[in-house]
Amino acid sequence: MARPREFDRDEALLKARDAFWERGYEGTSISDLVGTLGLAPARIYAAFGSKEDLFREAVALYEAQEGGFVARALEEELTAREAVDRMLREAVETYTRPGRPRGCLVVSAATSCSAENEQIRDWLAERRLMQTNAIVARLEKAVRDGELGPETQVQAMGDSLAALLHGLSIQARDGVPPERLLALCALTTRALFLM
Repeated sequence: MARPREFDRDEALLKARDAFWERGYEGTSISDLVGTLGLAPARIYAAFGSKEDLFREAVALYEAQEGGFVARALEEELTAREAVDRMLREAVETYTRPGRPRGCLVVSAATSCSAENEQIRDWLAERRLMQTNAIVARLEKAVRDGELGPETQVQAMGDSLAALLHGLSIQARDGVPPERLLALCALTTRALFLM
């Protein structure tokens, strides 16, 4: 009969997610994870596989919870304007939440990687591009529905919104207060929807 695990795997994953969110992929060593999770390296590998596997699982958890605000806004709001307003507002809330790491895990985790971790950098870039494509698809729907004019440059608009999300992440990590970030979002939304 197998011995039950002496730790809560879900709780360990949450702690690992926050460590990666705070320090990035390369900035979080196995020693850091040992200290954060309170587990020996062998236990971490037995539970999660490799550091890379643990990171990928941590990103999936982030995207299913805090980081899923973009997908939820795009799917749940009736208009593109409402979706963009909500997406940006929730970005600021998520990126500046007290007691939590600042910024976006997917944006900040691998801004620079050594050659040996290029696969992580590329994987995160794919995730960010998928999000940009989802924003563009929602804007294309807004054009089809007549909410935005046929002359709307949806790719440029989507790229602008993705760049704003990335910039919000960095500014939040730099300590820019939420009020300033929300003012930036409001200004950008007004400008984009007047195009």
